[in-house]
Amino acid sequence: EEEEEEEEEEEGRCPLYPGHIPTSPLQKALLAAGSACAALWDPYRHDMVAVLGETTGCLALPNLRDKMKHHPEGYRILQERPRIRLSTLDMARLRGLPDGSLGREYVRFLEDNKVSPDTRMPPKFVDDEELAYVIQRYREVHDLMHTLLGMPTNMLGEVVVKWFEAVQTGLPMCVLGAAFGPVHLSARKLQVLATELVPWAIRSGRNASCILNVYYEQRWEQPVESLREEIGIFPPP
Repeated sequence: EEEEEEEEEEEGRCPLYPGHIPTSPLQKALLAAGSACAALWDPYRHDMVAVLGETTGCLALPNLRDKMKHHPEGYRILQERPRIRLSTLDMARLRGLPDGSLGREYVRFLEDNKVSPDTRMPPKFVDDEELAYVIQRYREVHDLMHTLLGMPTNMLGEVVVKWFEAVQTGLPMCVLGAAFGPVHLSARKLQVLATELVPWAIRSGRNASCILNVYYEQRWEQPVESLREEIGIFPPP
């Protein structure tokens, strides 16, 4: 009986999915503070950016999930749980698609910037299995945002994408990255950012439908320009 009581006490603290680490509100606050400092010091610390996203997304993630649940394509994504990884992508087929198609331009982006979808960290600190998938999906479509926005993976490109994602998702991590990322840029790049790129990213973020409601895996053959128009992203300046 004592063992059963102990199990019941710990039930709220047991892993909800593979890799889940149960944490108390205090532990989350400490993790958020530590990861925020580390991410601001070094924006390329993707592990710290990931922890920050999970420990501060308690309001934004349910909101994103609700948007997905109330949209036919988003709802299918939540039901089917597709993953964007090298093991799920037919890279040879994507390379063979016409120039300008989403699949061809996505592979070109990965190759030009020497990045891989497999570097996206799995969630650990989100205390809801469905919300953990939502943040996983957000991470895995991040490179597709670069592709659709026509932005490279340098600091300027990352800041622009973060402004777009901040408006779109409301995730504090994105807001922080958008606000503090520019401190690492030169004066010339800051001028371009402030006068052209940020206003465009904010307008596009506000105008666009929810980026998590697009089943990208079924849109590889669609031209990037057509998908941009459908979502509501204005052409890059």
